[in-house]
Order: sequence, then structure tokens, then C-alpha cells
Amino acid sequence: MLDELHVAFIGGGVMGEAMIKSLLRSGAIAPERITLAEPNPERRTLLSDAYGVHAVMHNAEAVRSADVVVLAIKPQVMNAVLHDLQGAVLPEALIFSIAAGIPIARIQAVLGQHQPVVRVMPNTPAQIGCGISVWTCTPNVSERQRRAALTILNAMGEEIFVEDEDMLDMATALSGTGPAYVFLFMEALIDAGVHLGFSRPIAEKLVVQTIKGSIEYAIASRLHPAQLRNQVTSPGGTTAAALYELEKGGLRTVISRAVWAAYRRSVELGKSKEGSH
Repeated sequence: MLDELHVAFIGGGVMGEAMIKSLLRSGAIAPERITLAEPNPERRTLLSDAYGVHAVMHNAEAVRSADVVVLAIKPQVMNAVLHDLQGAVLPEALIFSIAAGIPIARIQAVLGQHQPVVRVMPNTPAQIGCGISVWTCTPNVSERQRRAALTILNAMGEEIFVEDEDMLDMATALSGTGPAYVFLFMEALIDAGVHLGFSRPIAEKLVVQTIKGSIEYAIASRLHPAQLRNQVTSPGGTTAAALYELEKGGLRTVISRAVWAAYRRSVELGKSKEGSH
């Protein structure tokens, strides 16, 4: 539970809504203890009506009495948002940032070096409470604030704490961006099924259930993916023929390059001044 804390969300986009929805669904907080800052009036009204939270237009107004300030924003607007919050955030308030690539040092440079900060890399399955979040925090985050952070993280799914902040950029490339890789693979398989002659609805159902079942089986079996792959690969069989083409096409190399590109981009966002534009 969030122990009667007041939580302010800056940004009512997809992840901001997902976090609010997850917290309310888990019963960790009452809607009247959430304030949302959202510049889009239609979006503001929609979220206020849907979840019963107090929604305002201005960032500074949302955080003035907040114990926890959740920065659910894109990295490109971080600098502008931080300057909005400068002088408005309580010195002891916990800053909870999910902005990809934005280091803790940049947040503290504007809000104060002693501001307790939690930095998190969640992913989109958090929208249904099935996400995985990698997080770290500054040494001055209190035990109560850690519990508050864990309440938010557990409402979204599972969590992994790391001491090294550099691992947040790695997590951005692997688990944060990871759902997009899976969705692209799903899309390619569905298109292949249509090319074979299935209707699109049937191809989609076959692919979705195959991936879902494979993941559940992998979790239940506790076997290494290579062992699982070998279980369904008969010598000279259809799976072997398919895997040969995937390896020949450099699937592993392409995936590795994609993850590395995402990692480099996350690091670049942290070092550049894009957050101010």
C-alpha cells in the first residue's frame, strides 16, 4: 500500500494511464490521492472521468503537495518538464522516472542534488500487470519510499533492482524495447501464414496461441531455450529445414544488432540535449 501518500503523475499517455490503472486495480491507492498533469484537455477529461483522479493542466500545480512524483513522459520533453517542476516539488518528495535514457544526474541537476530519485525502465505489458521493470535509486531514497516504489512496480508486474544505473540503458534495449521485437516477429509469422493460404484471422490465432503456449511451456519446463528448440527439431524434418533458413538469414545477428542499436540510442538520449526540445 502507499500509506496515504499523495501521488502525482506527470503525463497521461499510454504508460501513465497504464500505471494509474494498475495501481487502482491492485487497490494500492485510492483515486482521490492521485493527481494527473496532462496538457491535452480531451485526454485530461477522459482520464479523470475513467479513473476518478484529479486532473490538472499544469505540471507545477500537480506536484505541490505530492509525496511521489511519477515522470511518465517521453525523454524528448524531460528538460521542459523538469524546469516546470523546479521549485514546485517538495524537497523530500520521491521522483519516480520512467523516461528512457534520462540519467538520474540530469534530473537532480534541475530539481536538486539531494532529491531522492528512482529511475525505472518498464515495458508495455505493464498495461495488463504483466510487465517487467528494471530499476535503481539514489542512496537517499528512504525505506518508506522504497516500499512506495515497489508498490508501484509490483502493480505493473515483476521488477529487478540493479545497483548500476548503466544497466537501465541495457534494459531499455532488451526488455523495454523487447515487446516491439516480439510484435514484429508475430506480424511476420502471420503474414507468412496468409501467404501459405490461411485467412488472416486464422493465421493470427495460430501465431498468437503458439507464442503464448511456447512461453508458458518454457516457464513451466525451466529448460534452456536451446533444449526446448532441440525437443521440436527432428533430424531432416520440417523444423530443421525452417531453422536452417533462419540461421542462414542471420536472424541471431540481426537481433543482436537491433538490441545494440537500441542501447546506443538510449545512451545518446542521456548524453544529448534532446530532452530540451
